[in-house]
Parts: sequence; structure tokens; C-alpha cells
Amino acid sequence: MDDKTILNRISELVDEEHRLRSAAQENEAGTDDAARERLRALEESLDQCWDLLRRRRAARQAHGDPDAQGERPLSEVERYLQ
Repeated sequence: MDDKTILNRISELVDEEHRLRSAAQENEAGTDDAARERLRALEESLDQCWDLLRRRRAARQAHGDPDAQGERPLSEVERYLQ
């Protein structure tokens, strides 16, 4: 996956996240369980995409091979300290 593909995927995920959050705001009761679960999955996928993009850019800057970078498991990405 190249940087452009990753950025396009991030854009798609963010668009879907915005649609779900807008729908939740229109519904005064909030989001249902399925929507909450989908939002969580979107956030996790976004974390993985951003992580991969950052590591590809770091590899390129260090004169490494960005294509050697792969997506890390969710369990690893979600344990990062912010």
C-alpha cells in the first residue's frame, strides 16, 4: 500500500466517521450499539492507518524502504501512549 492509498483510506474512514457522528447528533437519543461499535472500529482503523503512514514516512526519511513497513496489529497500535 503506498502513501496515496493510505491517505485515501484515511479520508474514507474520516468521512464515514463524520456521517455517523452527524447522524448521532440528529438523533437526540444518541447512537445505538451498532453505531457505537462501528465508530470504535473506525477509530481503530484510523489509528492503524496513521501509524502505517508515519512509519512509512520515517523509513523514507531514514533512507529505508517504506514498502517494507506493514500494518501493525491493532493490539499493538492501541497500546501506544499519546
